[in-house]
Amino acid sequence: MTGGERALVTLVGDIWPASAPLLRAALEQCLRDGMTAIDVDLTTVGSCDAKGLDVFLAASRHAGRVHACLHLHHPCAQITRLLAFTGSAPLLRDLLDPSAAGPSAGGTQTSGDRAGAPVVKDGIRLRRLTRRQVEGMSEDIADLAVAGPFLRDDFLRRLAVSARRPGFALLVAETTVLVGCVFGFPVSPVSRSEQGLQESVQRLTGCARFLLLTQVVAHQHPQRRDIGRRLQQRLLADERTELGVALLIPADRAGQAAYDSWGWRNHGEMVGLPGRGAPCVLTLFRESGSSLPAPRAAVPSRA
Repeated sequence: MTGGERALVTLVGDIWPASAPLLRAALEQCLRDGMTAIDVDLTTVGSCDAKGLDVFLAASRHAGRVHACLHLHHPCAQITRLLAFTGSAPLLRDLLDPSAAGPSAGGTQTSGDRAGAPVVKDGIRLRRLTRRQVEGMSEDIADLAVAGPFLRDDFLRRLAVSARRPGFALLVAETTVLVGCVFGFPVSPVSRSEQGLQESVQRLTGCARFLLLTQVVAHQHPQRRDIGRRLQQRLLADERTELGVALLIPADRAGQAAYDSWGWRNHGEMVGLPGRGAPCVLTLFRESGSSLPAPRAAVPSRA
């Protein structure tokens, strides 16, 4: 999208060796067209490797030689760390004016599924990860979730097992770092314990279809309550599911307080369900106003 001598380039997907040449060509074309300011919107970019960074740095140097400038906006946590580690943070600028991110003439949404469109609000971005991205960020998610090697290894095992379940979905909340995560999968009565869980939840709520959720939010973040609620409601909306279910150890008082703040209902301990001992079953209905956000327009790109 262009406006006068300014261009907005919106990228979709990860920036890897196969897509770096397409990115280079797009930026060079902007400079050939006489653009003096190129804004690159990275909202829907999940990661960038060294070749992608080289493209940005080369384009920035080229822009400087012709008295133009290149700015990067809405980077994910991985890209922010990459820029900081390489001393390239000056490429970053404040968030784009949302009104500037409209569609170009003939622009199309290339991510294919509006449920995967990131949402940026109050400097916090919600983003859905692919299974490959989950593998790449699992250590960061574990850092946020637990302290101590034993608990960390247990969490990573549970995350890996969950990621192999049909229908698995995971969202993260980021600023310049990871501040929250929610993941889950639909329960199917493939085992006696899950059949018991499904039957119990259906008796309690009237819903036979639900997501079994696990959520992690940075304890020190001042917007912790809002981050957790937004992650949970976003995932339920994305999966078009009315009900979320969580299992909690009864002795976990801090966890219970967090679930209470997010509006979950505790139905008490239920014998025979998965988990250590008799876990408490908690339920959360999707908010009536929750709906899928409108898709972001994007300049056609494979980057």
